[in-house]
Amino acid sequence: MKIPSVTFKMREGGEWIEKTSKDLFSGKKIVLFALPGAFTPICSSTMLPAYEKSYAEILRNGVDDVYCLSVNDAFVMNAWAVDQDIQKVKMIPDGNGTFTRMMGMLVDKSNLGFGMRSWRYSMLVDDRRVRKTFVETEFGDKAPSDPFEVSDAETMLTYLETIDLYNE
Repeated sequence: MKIPSVTFKMREGGEWIEKTSKDLFSGKKIVLFALPGAFTPICSSTMLPAYEKSYAEILRNGVDDVYCLSVNDAFVMNAWAVDQDIQKVKMIPDGNGTFTRMMGMLVDKSNLGFGMRSWRYSMLVDDRRVRKTFVETEFGDKAPSDPFEVSDAETMLTYLETIDLYNE
């Protein structure tokens, strides 16, 4: 499966910029993890900090970069990165949910007051092709729980250690 071709509206240095899927993923091996929302409990206390902490180890396994994606706008994603002191993981705002919808991961979380958001997952992307995904269980609209068992940094690292991205 190829990742969707979309344009992300981002902020850098106080200016609007646009980055396409091609810009972000072409010719690179990327670990992307997606989550329901910036500043939410599991995302802030566990998921994002663990990927930031594991960044160097992930790169040692043949990955070029690590991206955090959420259905939040660029202002929120940038503020969250500052709040969490994120220096390495790249924050990718999917404000309209376009990428998330095209990945088949957009879910209705209105039962929690969130509206439409991303389901929690992680994936390894190699030159815009999805090589592996880890999708949390109970996927669906208005899910009664918010599982966090397989999209974590440790699961991704374990997977990366079983393959050889340098020689494939």
